[in-house]
Amino acid sequence: MSIDKQSVTGDLLSEEGFCHLDNAGAALMPRCVLETQIEHLKLEASVGGYEAERLKHDQIEAVYDSVARLINCHRDEVAIVENATVGWMMAFYAIPFAAGDRILTAEAEYASNYLAYLQIARDKGVIVETIPSTADGEIDVESLKDLIDERVKLISVTQVPTNGGLVNPVEAIGVVARQNNILYLVDACQSAGQIPLDVNSIQCDFLSATGRKFLRGPRGVGFLFVSRRVLDSLHPPMIDLFSATWVDANHYELRKDARRFENWESNYAAKLGLGSAIDYALNLGLDNIEAEVTRLADRLRLMLAEIPGVSVHDIGKRKCGIVTFSVAGIAATEVEKHLRDNRVQVSVSSPVSTLIDATRRQLPDLVRSSVHYYNQESELDALVSCIKSISGQQD
Repeated sequence: MSIDKQSVTGDLLSEEGFCHLDNAGAALMPRCVLETQIEHLKLEASVGGYEAERLKHDQIEAVYDSVARLINCHRDEVAIVENATVGWMMAFYAIPFAAGDRILTAEAEYASNYLAYLQIARDKGVIVETIPSTADGEIDVESLKDLIDERVKLISVTQVPTNGGLVNPVEAIGVVARQNNILYLVDACQSAGQIPLDVNSIQCDFLSATGRKFLRGPRGVGFLFVSRRVLDSLHPPMIDLFSATWVDANHYELRKDARRFENWESNYAAKLGLGSAIDYALNLGLDNIEAEVTRLADRLRLMLAEIPGVSVHDIGKRKCGIVTFSVAGIAATEVEKHLRDNRVQVSVSSPVSTLIDATRRQLPDLVRSSVHYYNQESELDALVSCIKSISGQQD
């Protein structure tokens, strides 16, 4: 079954002629996601936040079921948090690292994650090592196997790095982690919503994701999966009266589910918006979404590669909807401004966002375009026409 383009474009609120090709930054919300949030905000304004939460209790609880369906887990393994960074950090800093422990990660790991590794290395004496990449650019699973010993505490990887179309083989990595009883943390920030996710196939202990990117949800909300296998062995780095119960003057008890990684205050409008966005994606089917995203991205890569002076920098055997490129002699920021002036929205990916990979590949600032299933081929044509114009190759 293919996606009904007329239906999904009818759910957009953008103006005619606007080409949104920055879905890896923040995708366009469907109309129903916006309306869900507005409805709840109006309810809060009319009866107050507490009463609005009580009246919408069942719908709020249903969001956990939606996340569980999205990634194939149990609802008690889901925490809904302020953003993907909070989710990832709550998991990472709950791990009881000790001096000499090793963290294995990808060469194309995202800056925020790597900074956390370096902080733990500074504070706890942990050793951070990158797993070599294959000639195609993804994590080399055979090299990963060679790095395993009893000191490896965590394997932590980003499934879809921010800077080059790559989809890392997280399922194959999960096999290695499980066979060696090593904790496994997956950053799915750029993959949730454009690629089917199954935490049982991935065999991860943690998975974090955001709402605002390919899930097409609001900003300021995300989720964290924590497997039942490890939940009882982990203490959140911060707790409050939602994540734990104060049982007497000197003791508390943590919640028994993954919501021990949440806190009491929550943006319920955003949470409901996230649920609406997930349900929208599930109704379309993640396999259908991935197929259309892949088709559009492959077409865009081919079109860009045919322009003299344009270099496409995507890597990996399996590629996703992120397409990065540079134009010889023209700064990425200048290209991005030219596109924006022509109502084509992209972004710039700086080498500091994936410093090790960017250094290894000697990458400059890159123009990052990222397609989604609602994009039209005419929007790709508009981007390519602008690039030809700025590079002096216009027909």
